[in-house]
Amino acid sequence: MNYWRAIHFAFNAFFAHTSRLFIGIEQDQLPMTLPAETMDTLAPQDEQIWDFNDSANLYGVRDWGADYFDINSAGEAIIRVPNGSGTIEVPIIEVVEAMRLRGLEMPAVLRVENLLDHRISAINEAFANAIASAGYNNEYRGVFPIKVNQQCHVVEEIADYGARYHHGLEAGSKAELIIALTQLKDRHSLIICNGYKDQEFIELGLYARKMGINCFFVLETLGELDIIIERSEALGIEPAIGARIRLSSMVEGHWNEDSGDRSIFGLSTDSLLCVVDKLRAHNMLHCMQMLHCHLGSQIPNIRNIRSGVLEACRYYTGLVAEGAAMGYIDLGGGLAVDYEGRRTNETHSMNYGLNEYCANIIETLQESLDSEDVPHPVVITESGRALVAYSSMLLFNILDVRDHKPGKLPETIPDEGHDLIHNLRAVLDAVELKNLQECYNDALYYRDEVREQFHRGQASLRERATAENLGLAIFEKISALLPAAKRVSAELDDLPALLADIYYGNFSLFQSLPDIWAIDQIFPVMPIHRLNEEPTRQAVLADITCDCDGKIDHFCYEGDIHRTLPLHPLNDEGEYYLGVFLVGAYQETLGDLHNLFGDTNVVSVHVNEDGSFDFRREFHGDSIADVLSYVEYEPKNMLEQFRRNAEQAVRDGRISVAMRQEMLQAFRASLYGYTFFER
Repeated sequence: MNYWRAIHFAFNAFFAHTSRLFIGIEQDQLPMTLPAETMDTLAPQDEQIWDFNDSANLYGVRDWGADYFDINSAGEAIIRVPNGSGTIEVPIIEVVEAMRLRGLEMPAVLRVENLLDHRISAINEAFANAIASAGYNNEYRGVFPIKVNQQCHVVEEIADYGARYHHGLEAGSKAELIIALTQLKDRHSLIICNGYKDQEFIELGLYARKMGINCFFVLETLGELDIIIERSEALGIEPAIGARIRLSSMVEGHWNEDSGDRSIFGLSTDSLLCVVDKLRAHNMLHCMQMLHCHLGSQIPNIRNIRSGVLEACRYYTGLVAEGAAMGYIDLGGGLAVDYEGRRTNETHSMNYGLNEYCANIIETLQESLDSEDVPHPVVITESGRALVAYSSMLLFNILDVRDHKPGKLPETIPDEGHDLIHNLRAVLDAVELKNLQECYNDALYYRDEVREQFHRGQASLRERATAENLGLAIFEKISALLPAAKRVSAELDDLPALLADIYYGNFSLFQSLPDIWAIDQIFPVMPIHRLNEEPTRQAVLADITCDCDGKIDHFCYEGDIHRTLPLHPLNDEGEYYLGVFLVGAYQETLGDLHNLFGDTNVVSVHVNEDGSFDFRREFHGDSIADVLSYVEYEPKNMLEQFRRNAEQAVRDGRISVAMRQEMLQAFRASLYGYTFFER
């Protein structure tokens, strides 16, 4: 029964009862209890209580989390580890508490082995399913580009767990090749050598071939071929050669310059034919076994992938026609991560899923090659970002908050008070939905006039403070009414962001999240606890570096990009922890020492079947002594110099010997302590 029908029913019942009393009918003869349905309708409704599902919808964790992350009924962010019978759930806050008990403070990078393993399985099995479904007559070989995450434990885990799928490694430098040669144990896995290669690089790869390792040289320039031929003949070891071609197909997204005619990587069509002719002249054309291409990292649009694969197929069939042995096609990277969870073709999203990606590649290869009667090659992709992004997160605590709430306002402005302050008070009282822009303009004008008069000595410090507070109160009142406005100007639309709180996080953006600063990367951010409470503050995040670029002020939630993030007010019940998710690709290696904040603590955990977790690896972050040594200071000499300064202060009578000892102890503790804020 709707509201008006209920009111109508109640009114009629009351009227009938009153009428009957007037005509002498006894009250106890009439049923005056309203139907339960009516009473429920009339009863005041309780306000909806915020719960974990509201937080999940707000922060979009079920969109960007790819089923690896969620929020439990206790309001805690959880890691979801798939296993044969379902999923195992571990609250992240429990891992944080376990870290603190082990002396590992915030900030910290948390790696989850299980998620890395599952990504390896997911990619390999998706390709296997696509191959089986299409009837493709060859196999898939995954290769992880070491540059995406060079950390030892990550590469070790990929090599060990990936061995069951013969998952290989890609090296773009001599250092990365040495990693690959020492980490890969499976002789069926591939090592792909990209990048610019000198004589030492090539000799290492040739020795690997001699040892039975399936190592390919991918030609980036014509000059590399001369060195490969010369060293191959000198050592008597035949190379396995691939050629990287420069596709004309362009992709969308930030990394679109990896493809197209102006790409700095790869051979032109003419250069590719020069390679073929030179190998033929040296009776080595049979060594040409692979075609390589790379459209770009983080390709958001599936159509770009299909068109790029189609163009690569034409090059492949052309090389077969030239007499090259071939047998492998390496389509490079590009499999995206949906950081935003929006399933669009925007830079930090993707409009396809893993199965669709694999099916598009296999079907395009098969259709194109079958039309030319070319045997199906082994398919290689170099998915790095999609492999490791989900397995790592940055965790940190909030140190302080600076809000933009107005201070206490005077109840009345004295008659002799500043005229502009009287005007501001009048504007505050006048704010309504119909005059938001007018009140904003007036408040801005009067406040700025007070500032100008303060500069000229015509307004006092207290008058300026009152004007600032009144201005903030007006802006807050306007901001609260904006959702009800039909249309607002750009400056009013920006107002909530300008009024947002600043939450100071215990981290360095430049050390732990450099892509936010460098390329405006969007990472998912949310609290890891208190998610049964409604977040009532709008905030931007600032790190603890002395740099205005050290902030996060673009967030994706509720299906859109916002300049603020909803967070909870701090309370006295303990630390407030946030997590930045999907940071496993590139961030650790690209981080720098801005303000000499070093590497954070790092923990690698393995989640067990019973929901417990083991700390497989613990890495304590850089000490101050460590980072000072990176920039050519000698910590021992610095300690000695401080000791001399303290001793001189004793001789000068400035401090006692006991105080000297306290100072030395404090200096030594700081020198060998964590570079980040410690409670």
